[in-house]
Amino acid sequence: MSVNKRFDFDKKYLKDYDFIIGADEAGRGPGAGPVYAAAVCFTSLDENLKNLLEKLNDSKQLNEKTREELYNIIINNSIWAVDSGSIEEIEKLNILKTSLLTMKKCIEQVKFKINSEKISVLVDGNKKIPQLQYNQECIVKGDYKSASIAAASIIAKVERDRFMIKLDKEYPMYEWSKNKGYITKQHIEAVDKYGLTKWHRKKFFEKHFSVSEQLSLLKF
Repeated sequence: MSVNKRFDFDKKYLKDYDFIIGADEAGRGPGAGPVYAAAVCFTSLDENLKNLLEKLNDSKQLNEKTREELYNIIINNSIWAVDSGSIEEIEKLNILKTSLLTMKKCIEQVKFKINSEKISVLVDGNKKIPQLQYNQECIVKGDYKSASIAAASIIAKVERDRFMIKLDKEYPMYEWSKNKGYITKQHIEAVDKYGLTKWHRKKFFEKHFSVSEQLSLLKF
């Protein structure tokens, strides 16, 4: 899908609204690290910006170099916000609720910067954000179809990857700079050897360890 079609997709949802805000998350699947979310609103658009965003797509379909390039273009040409949901929130609420809550925080931040009540929100996936006061549309595979959601997915992904690379310096044995916290074979082997850290999502390892074993493995 071309970048023009992605922006045209967003325009269909403007209707009686002045602005579209796209929201997405990154990091629902990993067994370690916070979940990140972002919201993006393109308040103005011209052919030059479309050309710059020619490679805009679902962040998972892009390599790291392209994501970083698009990240810089997006943050300099949109109103955006990024936030994270903590390990504590994930353990208490579950990963889905934490992801939706974090997206809500980002949307509120962008809405405040826009200073308009006439906004419509496009949310990636099939779950609506609870208690969001604005019109919202759930878009399955929205990070592929929608320009604003794709942009949000890139910001969330880049910010989370940077955080996991930073954590890797403190916990190099888990190879988070490579696996970004996903439960790979190497990650599991490191957990077996070194135990769980405060950055691990304990409930994600329940099938691997019993609760008592998890408690005994807390070494960091």
